[in-house]
Amino acid sequence: MKKCLVALGAAALMTWGAVCAAQEAKPAADPALKTQKDKVSYIIGLNMGRSMKADNIEIDTDLLARGIKDALAGKAAMSDEQVQETMMAFQREMMEKQMAVAREAGEKNKKEGEAFLAQNAKKPGVKTTASGLQHLVVKEGAGAMPKADDVVKVQYRGTLIDGTEFDSSYARNNQPVTFPVNRVIPGWSEGVQLMKVGGTSKFFIPAKLAYGESGAGGQIGPNATLIFDVELLGIEPKEKPAEEKAADPKAAPKKK
Repeated sequence: MKKCLVALGAAALMTWGAVCAAQEAKPAADPALKTQKDKVSYIIGLNMGRSMKADNIEIDTDLLARGIKDALAGKAAMSDEQVQETMMAFQREMMEKQMAVAREAGEKNKKEGEAFLAQNAKKPGVKTTASGLQHLVVKEGAGAMPKADDVVKVQYRGTLIDGTEFDSSYARNNQPVTFPVNRVIPGWSEGVQLMKVGGTSKFFIPAKLAYGESGAGGQIGPNATLIFDVELLGIEPKEKPAEEKAADPKAAPKKK
């Protein structure tokens, strides 16, 4: 609460105090939740409700409770065939809604991405390749440039155009990542091959060179334009094919 006492005026103090009180407030003990059975029953219902809310499923809570009671009592108001038919129709309806939401989000992301890239291309130092990738050299490297069949070691941070961070090697205990250049999204693969070891660049990747209409995970939506800060630390030594290893006298087993 000490932080809550720091304010520049009476009004600010009152507002900040209210925020702190809300942050520190804990749910009062519910007299209905006495036993372990009570608490487990409530938690199961709570988790079901949260899941339905997250999936935007509209339900009648009274009928939901009735369905649970009927199931526990070994009876049902609908046949198995009716249940299957109804749920199949419900799944189709949910898929249609999700597809509509994805299309709307994709159109929005596409327009915003195109506008962002159009303005970004005008900034000093930003170069645009034939594919549409935009890159900016932050620090010029002095080492070799990787090829498509190389494995590279990098540090990176990925954000959306609004600044939302969705991935970062720095955030994972600052551990560098190694990967084959030709096994990542096209914008990454192309961008890394424009760098020299020891250098740092920014990639501005249009959706067509990233995850396209499908997006990726919960944060990268459909048609999302991505920004990556990339530090190329090195190119990993290539492993010799098995036949070359066998012919290499240094690789041959030594006699004891």
